[in-house]
Amino acid sequence: MEVKGATLLYTLAGLMITFAGFSALLFVVRQAAGARLSLLDRYLAKTVMTYIFVLTAAALLPAILALYGIPETWNWRASSVLFGLPMLSLQVTYPYRRRKVTGEGPPLPIFAVFVVLGSAVTLAMLGYILAGLPSSAAAYITALTIDFFTVIFGFLAALDIIMQQPTEVSERADLIEAQADEEPGPADFRRRHDNGRHS
Repeated sequence: MEVKGATLLYTLAGLMITFAGFSALLFVVRQAAGARLSLLDRYLAKTVMTYIFVLTAAALLPAILALYGIPETWNWRASSVLFGLPMLSLQVTYPYRRRKVTGEGPPLPIFAVFVVLGSAVTLAMLGYILAGLPSSAAAYITALTIDFFTVIFGFLAALDIIMQQPTEVSERADLIEAQADEEPGPADFRRRHDNGRHS
């Protein structure tokens, strides 16, 4: 028995896997180009993979439970709990986990969208479906879609910060090199000393 919105759930699962592959490939390309992976790089990659794993599992979960003949009402309730609680835990604890790894919390836009909006949507979905209100499938898929787009937003916002790192490192290296060229070395001191003796 196929659940409502099964086609849309399968499409979301495919998009999520594609996004995970794209984000991983981006880090590989950056490293191949000579950019060293920072703590933020590694943490971002791990976070994206974790969120996408949970979201993809949530997209496939209703169809899997339907194979066991679970009534549709209980299917959506079980799926909402199995998806909502782990996702809500990840969303709420994100600032703490990021601060623990990188030493600083998320920027305000990431906190507002990735944490606050994502947590509110997941919590609202849980309450709506467990309350037995109509259109549980619509509430579940809507929350899943919004959570997916909050992950994309968080990734792009963090990527904007990360992409500035190679430029900053390069500029700093150029500055150090320029300062080294301006500072007189031992050969310059000997040359000046010899010129002073001859004069």
